[in-house]
Amino acid sequence: MRPLIGISCCVKPFGPTGMPNHAASDHYVRVVLGPVGGMPVLLPAAGEDVSRELLSRLDGLLLTGSRSNVCPVYYDGPCHAEGTPEDPARDATTLPLIRAAVSEGVPLLAICRGFQELNVALGGSLDQRIQDLDGRMDHSTPSDQTLSRVKTGKAHPVRVAPGSGLARLWAGLDYDPLAVPVNSLHNQGVARAAPRLRPEAWAPDGTIEAASIDGAPGFAVGVQWHPEYDWERDALSRRIFDRFGEAALSFAARRAAGGGFALPAAAE
Repeated sequence: MRPLIGISCCVKPFGPTGMPNHAASDHYVRVVLGPVGGMPVLLPAAGEDVSRELLSRLDGLLLTGSRSNVCPVYYDGPCHAEGTPEDPARDATTLPLIRAAVSEGVPLLAICRGFQELNVALGGSLDQRIQDLDGRMDHSTPSDQTLSRVKTGKAHPVRVAPGSGLARLWAGLDYDPLAVPVNSLHNQGVARAAPRLRPEAWAPDGTIEAASIDGAPGFAVGVQWHPEYDWERDALSRRIFDRFGEAALSFAARRAAGGGFALPAAAE
């Protein structure tokens, strides 16, 4: 039986009336069905109580990218610039969900916004509009890319720490750890790393691009780029999902063998 992989949803307007919909990109569904080898379960942005109950049934958690930004109230940051998209329903769902998943060892893979959520959930803060900060670069795919390559074009390189979890995950693959090209579509990034966030890759301007969680009892990896867009042609992207899938399958087997899952207590 395939492991159940929860995919975080956003609340987005749909149709001529802008009716709120809970949605996740098809790329995440396809990657779970593909290299992860799991059964995708879309997690509605419906709050902490729903997310906690769903987590007790999951074998893995995939935190998705999104156009919306994490609300600054969660990291004591300045208000967003006017017009910046936010998703308070998603924040209220994913932040406690992340803390519970890490605590219980549920395999977790955080991508782009999901990576930013991971840092905030564990006590870190974010930079807003990195491209406007002194000495920082534009972390988006170059505008001269054709439409077919806007999501898969490599925006900048990242440097991977030797001996890190990411380096071990990519062991045996042919790549330059000092200059791994990645696709990139974000304007927020990690400012103050959470106490347990262990940075493992950096952009040329010092922006943290990948990390694991210190002391996590299970697979817990975050990347700022988008491996879900090019896993079919990029071996490094594919390996991330392969290892996440293996961790989820192992977690499911332990659960089936009686390892159990203790439903975390609700926050006060």
